[in-house]
Amino acid sequence: MTAFGAILGLIIAIILIIRKANPAYSLILGAVIGGLAGGVSLPETVKLMIDGIKDISPAIIRILTAGVLAGVLIKTGAAIKIAETIIEKLGEKRALIALALSAFILTAIGVFVDVAVITVAPIALAIGKKLNLSRMSILLAMIGGGKSGNIISPNPNTIAAAENFGASLPSVMWANIIPAIIGLIATGIIAKSLIEKGEKITDTIIHHEETQLPSFIGSIIGPIVTIILLALRPIAGINIDPLIALPVGGLVGIVAMKKIKYLKESMEYGLNRMTGVAILLVGTGTISGIIKNSTLKDVILDLLKKANVGEQLIAPISGALMSAATASTTAGATIASATFSGAILAAGISAVAGAAMINAGATVLDHLPHGSFFHATGGATNVSLSERMKLIPYESAIGLILATVSTIVAIFIY
Repeated sequence: MTAFGAILGLIIAIILIIRKANPAYSLILGAVIGGLAGGVSLPETVKLMIDGIKDISPAIIRILTAGVLAGVLIKTGAAIKIAETIIEKLGEKRALIALALSAFILTAIGVFVDVAVITVAPIALAIGKKLNLSRMSILLAMIGGGKSGNIISPNPNTIAAAENFGASLPSVMWANIIPAIIGLIATGIIAKSLIEKGEKITDTIIHHEETQLPSFIGSIIGPIVTIILLALRPIAGINIDPLIALPVGGLVGIVAMKKIKYLKESMEYGLNRMTGVAILLVGTGTISGIIKNSTLKDVILDLLKKANVGEQLIAPISGALMSAATASTTAGATIASATFSGAILAAGISAVAGAAMINAGATVLDHLPHGSFFHATGGATNVSLSERMKLIPYESAIGLILATVSTIVAIFIY
């Protein structure tokens, strides 16, 4: 199938998404048009789309079960407690790094980046008003911290990348620990430079899911159990799949917090959050099946070779390109890993390194305006559209730092 068809299908999907059409349906329609325009019959186009969905179905199942932990953290107030404790311990003088660290930890333990920002936002607005910080500075602190934590998390993007490369999820998470820490530090520096830029905070929104928050120890037990279970494979050779580890962590956590009465509500909330991602991944799988079976990857690889780009850069660049196309870390990491994993592995790059670099690369342009993340994070802090647009270069800089350091680590260590 020709590269033209795949490109046309992707462009149509992007245009529809920008015009507020449903992202999943936009991707499916783009896949159909891409297959037909690429010279494939309608039955063969449908087959390639279904094959694409089959390829990512294991990741979808794991993502759905991850909703148990995410739901427990949000609905019990554990996420808020973790954020409040971090900010309280670091103090007002380190407010921006405290906000970044809060978002970092929340995403690292399995909360979506946009949910982490929404969770920390009320606290951030209150602190920002008191210290006379700009909205741009507090929002960038949370976004940068979230991006940094996301590349070492058991979130959908990491699961999909690991799955498509056939790599162990804990190994892929661990591979990006150094880039994540450097990204967190860079976030604090960049956010500090924005303190006097843009609109200052005049309002606050304090809202808790629960008036009686759990203890910090109780809040953190669930994520710790999950991390320990996932770490058993590289440490002791005991393979506990994320499909088991993530919900077990959530169940242990809710028992530890003595909030079992919130279990049903937490599971429903988590499932609702993950269902949207799973449906998006179905659409992503269809367009991925088309792109994977077209000559587009060969065209991109040829262009990279002509530009004298090393084979190690295929992973982060493909992650960045696909995240720009979809304005989504999850969709970008999924399409890039499904499409380019074969070429990356053939170049002698390990599965763990390839998955880690694509995952980091997918943070470079996942915040563009045709995605929901752009609008959800801006709305959480009441940032105007013009100021939200001005943040894009700073977000991209943080993503570029994550991708660059991830690539350097992969080259020298993996």
